Amino acid sequence: MIELAPRNSPDSARLGVQPIAIGAVALILVVLGIGAIAGWRFYTGHSPETDRAAVARQLQVRTAQASEALVEKTKGLEATQQESIDQLQVVQDQLQTMRRLIASQQGDTKKLSDQVAALTEAVEGLRQSFASAKDNDPSAEATPRKRSKATRTSYRKRYRSRG
Repeated sequence: MIELAPRNSPDSARLGVQPIAIGAVALILVVLGIGAIAGWRFYTGHSPETDRAAVARQLQVRTAQASEALVEKTKGLEATQQESIDQLQVVQDQLQTMRRLIASQQGDTKKLSDQVAALTEAVEGLRQSFASAKDNDPSAEATPRKRSKATRTSYRKRYRSRG
């Protein structure tokens, strides 16, 4: 078994004083270091906390400016998009109007075409009847009638008053 030395021995008294002295010296060094740092900051006016706060404020300002710029650009895009939508609506309205006009003109063209066809048939019928009447009346060809100037003038007056 190991024998322990009594507490009152000279070795133990010397060991007990040394840790207290070492602790006291370490505490003094720590306090001096903190004091030196505080004095240096006070003397130079430079502290990392104020720098960090300034950097944080700058970042906030830049973020706010970027946000405002994005909002403005978004509003501009919205306005441009609305203008495009309005222009597209106008073009669509014009297109519908043009389609209606074209349909109306096509209807009118069809009516006129039908009328021209009817007139062509009527003229053709008159030609055929005139040709058949001419073929049936040989005396009309042999002796052409001469009208007097007065008769021709009266026919012209009648025709003009009708037309």
